[in-house]
Amino acid sequence: MSDDLKDEIEALNSIYGDDTLRPSPPNYILVLPGGPGATSLTIHFSDSYPDVPPEVLGTHSAGENAPRGAGARDLAIFREAVAAVYQPGAVCLFDAVEEFSRLLEVHADTEPSAPSPPPREEVEYETQPAPSFLSEEPPWIASEPFVELKSVFLARAAPVTSPEQAAGYVQHLLATDKKVRTATHNMTAWRIRGPNGTSFQDCDDDGETAAGSRLLHLMQLMDLWDVMVVVSRWYGGQKLGPRRFALINSAARDAFVKAGWVEEAGQGKKKGHGK
Repeated sequence: MSDDLKDEIEALNSIYGDDTLRPSPPNYILVLPGGPGATSLTIHFSDSYPDVPPEVLGTHSAGENAPRGAGARDLAIFREAVAAVYQPGAVCLFDAVEEFSRLLEVHADTEPSAPSPPPREEVEYETQPAPSFLSEEPPWIASEPFVELKSVFLARAAPVTSPEQAAGYVQHLLATDKKVRTATHNMTAWRIRGPNGTSFQDCDDDGETAAGSRLLHLMQLMDLWDVMVVVSRWYGGQKLGPRRFALINSAARDAFVKAGWVEEAGQGKKKGHGK
């Protein structure tokens, strides 16, 4: 297994959940996004990957209670996604999974569907400046620093009750911590329950493409509510490739564990914060 593939597997499993991509010699099984019952595919990586694209061999499982034809549809869409994003010499599975999710939404929009009950309202909140800086220090819980090839990653998490408070915490951090202001990226995400069954969630990549959305996805997987996280990265001069996303999520996860909102693997999990 090449180092590129090893890093990609680690990063993909860190962001989308353990066993998203797992070995099944001589191939791999990839579980596509979609929660319980999601389609899984059989994929083969040649020794020359990423100089040659991965081979999407077929459907491994269509998942329980999947509608008829879902496996074949997902297989065709994922093959389309790989063809769209692959560039010789560059790992592509992250981009292919995200492109698959985008294409799946496009296909869903063009297919007629039976009426269904209205889902819980999810409000995507566009960040607005807080009215003023907080006079008191936000209750940050910091992760251990994660260091690789001189790049440093540090996460701070805090409980929040409103999008305005979350935005205010970010402003306070940037205004009072010079080291944070000099970070290459300060990536943020938060999830907050609002009144009348609404919910607020938002994220900011701060120049690190898709990093904020991956942090938000991690919080969704961990079922965290009324929580925010800021992950700062100080670039060390050497590119980390997809490994950087695993480090970003590892720092965030460490802050959540230190805050007591989740537990280490093997010790169970606390269902969200503030329940």
